Amino acid sequence: MDLLNTLVDKGLRREVPSREEALAVLATSDDELLDVVAAAGKVRRQWFGRRVKLNYLVNLKSGLCPEDCSYCSQRLGSKAEILKYTWLKPDEASQAAAAGVAGGAKRVCLVASGRGPTDKDVDRVAKTIDAIKTQNEGVEVCACLGLLSDGQAERLRGAGADAYNHNLNTSEATYGDITTTHTYADRVDTVQKAHAAGLSACSGLIAGMGESDADLVDVVFGLRELDPDSVPVNFLIPFEGTPLAKEWNLTPQRCLRILAMVRFVCPDVEVRIAGGREVHLRSMQPLALHIANSIFLGDYLTSEGQAGKADLDMIADAGFEVEGTDQVTLPEHRAGGGCGSVCSSDEAPAGAAEEVPEARTDLVAVRRRGAGTDLAPNA
Repeated sequence: MDLLNTLVDKGLRREVPSREEALAVLATSDDELLDVVAAAGKVRRQWFGRRVKLNYLVNLKSGLCPEDCSYCSQRLGSKAEILKYTWLKPDEASQAAAAGVAGGAKRVCLVASGRGPTDKDVDRVAKTIDAIKTQNEGVEVCACLGLLSDGQAERLRGAGADAYNHNLNTSEATYGDITTTHTYADRVDTVQKAHAAGLSACSGLIAGMGESDADLVDVVFGLRELDPDSVPVNFLIPFEGTPLAKEWNLTPQRCLRILAMVRFVCPDVEVRIAGGREVHLRSMQPLALHIANSIFLGDYLTSEGQAGKADLDMIADAGFEVEGTDQVTLPEHRAGGGCGSVCSSDEAPAGAAEEVPEARTDLVAVRRRGAGTDLAPNA
């Protein structure tokens, strides 16, 4: 396909595709899917070889969030039967993190529900970061605590945090349909604060919330403008008890197209397959490794992932290798800047409607192990 040849050439040159080209990737047919994966794989291998970075989530504080994000099982008013607990102590969080590091994780992601941290919360997380880094030499720590106030990113950086995650989630045009207690601009501001403080910015999206192809392209181009080092691609887990419980809109093929579009738009950025990987990609997960260069090991915030050993076996079976702590994730040139400016163009015609998949609630398991419980973590 001329489209894919063009996208590969642009990806190898770190040149931004047009919106029309990004939309065309999402509109490709199932017959073209392997060609799309192969093309995105060429770009992935150019900048990241066959390495897969493993990240491990530690949910420091679960549930009871005052925000009303429709996709979230921890949201205000959620009836999802998830684990709910207050802040883990630093030694408890460090113990949970150690399990992930022992399983091969290079980065530990510390997440807490809530609108944003108080200064006391930042102090608490600083102690947790110190405990984790003291016990696990070479590990990266990423904090994800919500909206940041002035000076908090600098304090986290001073405490030893390497990165900060705050996702845009969806396009600016549709953001108000998903969340009303904060704005898209609030999220952009927090990512910019992390950048300015010298933290590696991590910001991504959630696909499968009923958005259009144009919405997906909008949010990915918005992410490119922010220039994060890491872009997690989440696939909605439609938890029972949340407003989006009936939004089973994704197929494995659709997920692969979305990942490929992200790779073409941000070719030299760490693209991470995040929440919903097992639920929506299912047996197609190994193919996704040809596009993305990063995954979460084990469980997620409030849902269970596949066994950590299964993740490691999948990586090896697909011919990839786990990235070590002595290896640098990003290409050398990323230290001097990111993807570059964004080009825009008219939208491409919408593709043919895809078959609506059946709800697979049997694949969604509420997390009952690891942080906040007496049971061993999945790593």
